[in-house]
Formats: sequence, structure tokens, C-alpha cells
Amino acid sequence: MTRRDYSEAIFYLPRDTTAKALGAEAVEKKLIANGIKPIRNGSRGMFWLEPLLEVAVANQRIAFGPLLPEDVAGLLESLRQDIAEAHPLYQGPVDKIEYLANQQRLTFARAGQGDPLCLENYQSLGGFNGLRNAIEMSGQDIVDQIKKSGLRGRGGAAFPTGIKWQTVLDQPEQQKYIVCNADEGDSGTFADRLLMEADPYQLIEGMTIAGRAVGATQGYIYLRSEYPSALEVLNIAIERSNVAGFLGDDICGSGQTFHLEVRLGAGAYICGEETSLLESLEGKRGMVRYKPPLPAIEGLFGMPTAVNNVLTLGAVSTVLDRGPDYYKDFGMGRSRGTLVLQLAGNVKRGGLIEIPFGITLRQLLQDFGQGTHSGRPAKAIQVGGPLGAFLPDSQWDTALDYEAFASIGAMVGHGGVVVFDDTADMAAQARFAMEFCVVESCGKCTPCRIGSVRGMEVIDRIIAKDDREENMILLNDLCDTMEHGSLCAMGGMTPFPVRSAINYFSGEF
Repeated sequence: MTRRDYSEAIFYLPRDTTAKALGAEAVEKKLIANGIKPIRNGSRGMFWLEPLLEVAVANQRIAFGPLLPEDVAGLLESLRQDIAEAHPLYQGPVDKIEYLANQQRLTFARAGQGDPLCLENYQSLGGFNGLRNAIEMSGQDIVDQIKKSGLRGRGGAAFPTGIKWQTVLDQPEQQKYIVCNADEGDSGTFADRLLMEADPYQLIEGMTIAGRAVGATQGYIYLRSEYPSALEVLNIAIERSNVAGFLGDDICGSGQTFHLEVRLGAGAYICGEETSLLESLEGKRGMVRYKPPLPAIEGLFGMPTAVNNVLTLGAVSTVLDRGPDYYKDFGMGRSRGTLVLQLAGNVKRGGLIEIPFGITLRQLLQDFGQGTHSGRPAKAIQVGGPLGAFLPDSQWDTALDYEAFASIGAMVGHGGVVVFDDTADMAAQARFAMEFCVVESCGKCTPCRIGSVRGMEVIDRIIAKDDREENMILLNDLCDTMEHGSLCAMGGMTPFPVRSAINYFSGEF
């Protein structure tokens, strides 16, 4: 057994929301009481091990978790005696933990490496290399790089990022905006929050590159109000970036300008839709706009606006640093780069997984999730948030790829994966989809506003065995109307989980 000297060890303890919720603050107090001040790093996204204490010694980080305050004294004693490997919470070298070792991280490569607010740490890990490259390029050259990389929006529509930017760039010279959609509201999703809390400068860098590409001098991060830790981290990171010259009127001495602000949402799911978000940013009620005109032509305050989500803008820095061909080499078909998945629900090992497109749900559940938390058989998996279809076992071998999922009536969306075991009531889940739409609809269009209310009523009658056959026909007609008549995806996609529940779990109705 290799002997280690822990007397000069550096301790790392995550500061993100999940680690705090699981007791990281109390663990820190115990460490301080024992004479150790840990560096508060970002989470690795292995949430079943949080709080995860990393002990750096001899150029290697050893992991212990999940650590409770009462475990601290015994752990420190085992380190002093150099018998840490015998400790029950010993997880071995961090980079050898199978869950993490089996990933290929690009966007989250820096997550957990150090203090997320330390500019020196960010730059030592390649941060702002992409921005420095972008400053030497024309806007068109940057857009061409993004196009060549194959980067698509990491939200619901998966629209090619380069084409969206090209539209904004092609507008006459005027005030233009970059808007980051950080209103992460899908069930089972937390990747945006994790990136903002674990690597905020990456988002700042990506937005600044986007501003340089399309000629925008002002950016806004529209952040959901339920993320107070992310708000604190982002505001500090923006302030430090301004002081260091990575934001402001003279970026990196280039004479180029880009300013950035964070604006808080108010808990409306519909503001995840880009035009509703823009209305909210303007100080209005968040209601969906008619399109055309597209936001890229008439967006925020009527000006050309590029609206992208956190993961999309985070990936931009990788493309400009490593080159479009490097990024494009990951993935399959038209789905290039890496896919960030968030494994949640009834699963043994929930957390964040970043891996090239092409993995299947079965591999995800078995290899990463290690089965259900309850130990019972998995029954259904919902991918893509509350508007995503419920997928039965027969579809779990479909590759996680935008086109492959579309071919089975499903969507990858923001990468949220929620697992249900065989005790789940799928009729109740279908009703919940309609109820969610009732609560979250902006109310602008009739199919969504009224259709969801009628949908709840019809499902209630079906469950009560009240003229079941006629009501099943009525429910299908209602879903057709919502799907084809709604103004946006809120009403248009609510039928997806409802229909999948009926088609694959009809016996429960």
C-alpha cells in the first residue's frame, strides 16, 4: 500500500446548492473546528456522494463521501494514521470513480477542479482562451466556426446555433443583444445551475464570444428566482470579470465592448420559452409572442437578439478554444459534441453525466444510475422535462440523438431524465401533464388555456370508467387540437406525455 503524507493536504468541499442541501455547510464547520479551512469548489455532479470531500495530496485527489458532520473527526484521524483507504467513506482517487471516469466532459471539464470564483484557477485550466481567439477574428469567422462545429441549442428545439447567430449578424448595424435563458424549469434538470455555480466564467466567456460574433454590446442572463446561490456566484463573477478586463468597454485591451447583467425571473415556467422570456425581460407579463418576427430580427426591445441557453453558450468557449473539428468529432449524425444528461427520479445514483451523443437510456440507467433507488423494476423513463414522452422498456435502446428520439415521438430537450419504477400510476402522470399546463399556461391561446382544463376533466372521467371509450376518443381529439393549434410548445407538447401514457400503459386507464 502506498503511504501518503496528509500533513500538507488541501481539502475541497463543494459549495453548490445540492451539496449545501445535503449538509456541506455543517461539514465545513466541523472541518474548521478541527483546524482545516477547505476550498469550496464546484460539485462534480455525483449527487449520491454529496457532500463529497476531496483531499489533495501528492498530485492526486482522494474522495470521501457522502460525508456527515459526525464523520469528520474519524476521517481526519484515519488520515493522520495513514489508514484512509480503510475508512468506510473512502471512494478512491476522484478521477478513478467509475461514474466520472466513464464520461467525456467538455463543458463540465472544469467543474469541481477548484474555487469557481477564482479567475486564476479558471485561466490555468484553459479559461478565456476561446475569448482571446475570438477577439482576433471577425464576427463572420466566429459564426462560421460555430456552424462548422455542428453545435445545436441545448434546449428543447435543438436549433443550429450558428444559423441563429448568422441571422442576428446579418441585421443592419444597431443595438443588438445576447440573452442567456437560465430559467431552468424542466423536471429533473439541474445542469444549468451546476454550470453557473461550478464554472460561471465559462458562461461569461461564451456570452462575450457571442457578443463579439453578432455585434452585440449588451447581454442579460435571465435566471430563475429559485437559484439564489447561482445568483450570488454570477454577480461576483461578473464583477471580477469587469475588474480584470474580460467584460466592459475594453475587453482584453481590444477596444471591444460587452456588458453583462443578471435579471431574475419570477417563477413562471412559460418564461423558458424565448419570446415569453423577452417579454418578462422588458418588464411585462411573460406571454408568448407571435412569430414571425423572430427574436433574431426583432427581439429584446425590438432589436436583433440571440437567445441561447446556458449549456449552449458554455459549449461556445470549447469550440473557440479547441476548434470546431475537435468539438464535432464527438457525437453522431446531426447531433454533434457532447450531451449533458441529468439523471433523476427513482434512481440509485442520480447526477450529471456528460457524454457524446449515442448512449442509450438502458445504458444510462444500468451503467450510471445502477438501477432504481427502490430496487424495484423500472417501468417508464421521461426524457425532456414535463412535456416529454413517457418511454417504456421497449424504447430504452434508442440512441440519445435528436433525430432518433424524434422518430419515436420523443425529445431529448434539455437532457432531463426522470425514472419511474413499477409502482408509478401512469394515468395519474398523464393527468399531471394536463394539470401542469393548466397552472403554467400563459393563457394567450385558447387550445392551451382551455384544452388543458378540459383534458384534466376528460382524464378524470376515463379513470372513473365513465363512458371510457367515448372519452378516449375525445381525449385524442383534444390532444390533436392542442398539438396543432397552440401558439407555442407549452400547449403543443403537453399531449406528448399524455399520448405516450395512453399508448404504452393503456391498462392503467
